[in-house]
Amino acid sequence: MNFPKLSDNPGLRVQKGVTSGADRISITQQTNLNHLDRSLREHWQLGQNILLCWCRVENGIQVLKAPHYFLGRFTATLSDCSSVDRLEALNGRFIRELITNSRVLSKREFAGAASRLELEPVTITLPLTLQHKRVINDTVDAMIKRYSINYVQSRAVLLFDIVGFSLVSPFEQTSQLNSLSHSLNSAHNKLRKQNININFSRTTTGDGYYVWHQNESPKANMELFQFMLLVLADNALARRAARSNSSAGLIAPSIRTGFHIGSHFEFYQVEGLNPGMNSYIVGDVTIELARMVDLARPGQIFIGEFETRAPTSQREEAYLVPATSQQFVDRASRQSQALLGVTLSGEHIDEIHCFLTGNTGASGGQSVRHYPITDKHGRTRNACNLRINIRVRESNRPLILGIQDGPMPRRSVRKSAFNLSARMSEKSSKVIKKRTEIDFSAIEE
Repeated sequence: MNFPKLSDNPGLRVQKGVTSGADRISITQQTNLNHLDRSLREHWQLGQNILLCWCRVENGIQVLKAPHYFLGRFTATLSDCSSVDRLEALNGRFIRELITNSRVLSKREFAGAASRLELEPVTITLPLTLQHKRVINDTVDAMIKRYSINYVQSRAVLLFDIVGFSLVSPFEQTSQLNSLSHSLNSAHNKLRKQNININFSRTTTGDGYYVWHQNESPKANMELFQFMLLVLADNALARRAARSNSSAGLIAPSIRTGFHIGSHFEFYQVEGLNPGMNSYIVGDVTIELARMVDLARPGQIFIGEFETRAPTSQREEAYLVPATSQQFVDRASRQSQALLGVTLSGEHIDEIHCFLTGNTGASGGQSVRHYPITDKHGRTRNACNLRINIRVRESNRPLILGIQDGPMPRRSVRKSAFNLSARMSEKSSKVIKKRTEIDFSAIEE
């Protein structure tokens, strides 16, 4: 279900095309919610406070607000580290549960939370009583989350990274980002035409984008994977078309891609003096994606190692079954048949096949190779190499995305360059010149 979203200013953006009485917000209730949004903004005080939860009371609602530094007391627990104080560890786990999923509590639960966290409830009186409808609850929940920090236990996230970004001029960098952004927008548009209504968010990393589905569900994770397929295909076709023009080849970027499912925190960026509609995410899933992509070769697609649930089909009534990374990709490959007939750069997709590569070139569930990736803290996680074969109607030559299975990639040039620059201040200019001669042939296609 797509929850109603709030407009930038003021209050609400009502869903279009809603005809069900249960899902419709009346004009009077919209006015009521606009009043609530203004009151919440006053208590938010430009980010000085965060809102943790809410409950219904007579003539309005109660909210639990805390100073923005309040969560700092529970940093160890919220960061999955060992906490010295047992009570703070328990309260930290309680807060994590509090800022996950819905924020509405019963009066008893709300009073218990206020007492446990030693916070004073705030009562907001409304002109009218809030209707007892799910759509109203969802809308108030969305309001509260905009003025808070949220924790998401499991969500699929993509990372697109442009290869050799720092080696080209600022104009070419801007053009490459614009080209990649066009591929994102084009894929979004193609999916909507296939009745796959993906609502994605993105934030720039400087040389690429993190992308995620706004909804949190196994179906949304599968839709994001399909979205990735179309983005990569659009980018590959743009590069193929540009090969006849050497200057245009720099505009359609070579990219490295990571797909992973994991946890993260989320907050909404401020636009002007109000929290905006665009959120920012950071957490285990984004950190692990960055580690994976940092070791990826140009054109490589890494899939993180995860356990999740996957829908058995694209139907609304589909069952959810446990799935490892490999099983998720197998199901995604079968469900990608929904993309057949999609037109990309004038070419129609006739067949799509995805698989994780193996030690002996096996595919489709046989002997998948796991790449161990160790970060600077000594933590190791595994990633798998994804290959995508797309056959288009207008060409006998298939579109092959990803790279062949091979040994562990070398340490990334980006990190090597960073380490060299850190030593520059300690060496003479003559020695610097010798040590900073980096072989960039490793990142050429």
